[in-house]
Amino acid sequence: MTTYAFPPGGQPDQSGNPEGTAIFTEAYAVLPAVTMRDITTSYLPGWINTRLWVLARPLSGFAETFSQYAVELAPGGGSNTPEPDVEAQSVIFVAKGGARLTLGRDTHELRPGSFVYLPPSAVWTIWNTGDEPCGFHWIRKRFEPAAGITPPEARVTHEDDVAMSPMPDCDGVWSTQRFADPFDLRYDFHVNIVTFLPGGRIPFAETHVMEHGLYVLEGRAKYLLNKDWVEVGPGDFMWLRAFCPQACIVEGDERFRYLLYKDVNRHMKLGPVR
Repeated sequence: MTTYAFPPGGQPDQSGNPEGTAIFTEAYAVLPAVTMRDITTSYLPGWINTRLWVLARPLSGFAETFSQYAVELAPGGGSNTPEPDVEAQSVIFVAKGGARLTLGRDTHELRPGSFVYLPPSAVWTIWNTGDEPCGFHWIRKRFEPAAGITPPEARVTHEDDVAMSPMPDCDGVWSTQRFADPFDLRYDFHVNIVTFLPGGRIPFAETHVMEHGLYVLEGRAKYLLNKDWVEVGPGDFMWLRAFCPQACIVEGDERFRYLLYKDVNRHMKLGPVR
């Protein structure tokens, strides 16, 4: 059975060592799972019995396109008015427990591995109708219009129904599950699951215009961020600005997987003519 990491919550006792592995630089940030505790949660208007960890938010001069939350619904928790921004589109990926999503007139029972794309102005609600907490990742981005382009339709699917696409020349040890067609220009961001089998790696330092949020779902790896190699594991979050070099090498005999955000398919905004 596939399991997906989620923030642990709780609170370490007084024997804990406060010298941690969290990093924030001009090029990247690493938020280890151990930092996602009860005292670092946030609460939102319009949501009841709900708490969340804000993992990324637009910051001028850093990563500016998206926000990413890890949301925990207690039994009976949820919202009838979840999204305050009519221009925002979003993705939900369920990590633990279950929730009932209404989308227009349709109802969907979500479970671990469920994936939802919600276009701007979508009418939706989400509630935990079970007896255990539900945890999901919620990634939000304002839709960027382009001539002749309309937002994609809402979509509800599951990881099990999305094929692995192996990367070239890697003997199948590096693959991506793409929840949106990469050639469909209606999408101005993608959220994928990237999987490396033992022995897998990114064999060069990628450097590109896309911003990234990477939440480790399982396994361990050494990850290159700018000029630094960091060790990451389940529940750790990496946050990269554009052009930050990155690569990874899987450690151990377990597969390494992460949920990946990236912005795509739009012209670069230009500053004023001087």
